[in-house]
Amino acid sequence: MPEPLDLRLYLHQPMLGNARRGKVNFLQRLTRLLEGQGWRVQILPSGEAAREAAPDQPGYALFHMEKPTHDLALTFRRAYHYPFWRIEQVAERWRWPVAEAAFSPDAIDPATAQNFLSRLAARVLPGPAPRRDGPVLIPLQGRIAETRSFQTLSPLDMVARVAQSGRPCVATLHPRENYSPEDRAALEALATRHPNLTVGGKTAALLRDCAFVVTQNSAVAFDGFILGKPAVLFAQVDFHHIGLKVADLGVEAALAAAHDHRPDFARYLFWFLQMNAINMSAPDADRRIAAALARGGWPVAPPA
Repeated sequence: MPEPLDLRLYLHQPMLGNARRGKVNFLQRLTRLLEGQGWRVQILPSGEAAREAAPDQPGYALFHMEKPTHDLALTFRRAYHYPFWRIEQVAERWRWPVAEAAFSPDAIDPATAQNFLSRLAARVLPGPAPRRDGPVLIPLQGRIAETRSFQTLSPLDMVARVAQSGRPCVATLHPRENYSPEDRAALEALATRHPNLTVGGKTAALLRDCAFVVTQNSAVAFDGFILGKPAVLFAQVDFHHIGLKVADLGVEAALAAAHDHRPDFARYLFWFLQMNAINMSAPDADRRIAAALARGGWPVAPPA
């Protein structure tokens, strides 16, 4: 009889507690699939010590939104909205297979895609019909003074370039990021220098009526696609295909094109989510989970 395979599933709270109580459908299905093929699954707390020890543990490991620590480890995360998920070999979104795939809208029925988008928007972003007569929305993330390897300019320089365009614009702060006094002072100095720039505000409320989104790679731009808002991207990301990429176009050209940019949002979102993610409400969800694990090199067979 073959030796059972071991999976250590490393999670932080609150997902750790929810998973142990059987409240995370994605992980329940994944566990059931593996246990049906003779695996043993442990749910463990993640953290610095656990991650450091993980490569020396026997078997396989799965982390939530963290970098895999060794060759037999993978990472998983929600694909922006439930019930869509991804299982990947690397944590960097711009290195995922979907980021490297070519988007081909002609293969997707437009009516099917529009119906998908309408239902998605009503579920995740309900509200009045969006308009595009508001300011440019600049949702900030963290480390705003740095230019990291996947970014074209630092977030502070990004805000400055948008403000220099003369368009009304609002830079909002991420609620889970800590901004230093120096960062806040730099933003206020930009707002003082450019009266068309406002710093602060509620991102979700501004998104519905903004003209377009300018960001490094914030998920706010993905929500903007759901509301029909173009995005100017200053960094690499998985959902770049219909964005205006500063790395390719330059800052001025990307900003100039944004107002009239009308990509096929419906077919793109159908392709990105329905065709290239694990839809846990779809009949083939278990098969997609197995396929993702197998792509990561795990000995997992498709369900019977």
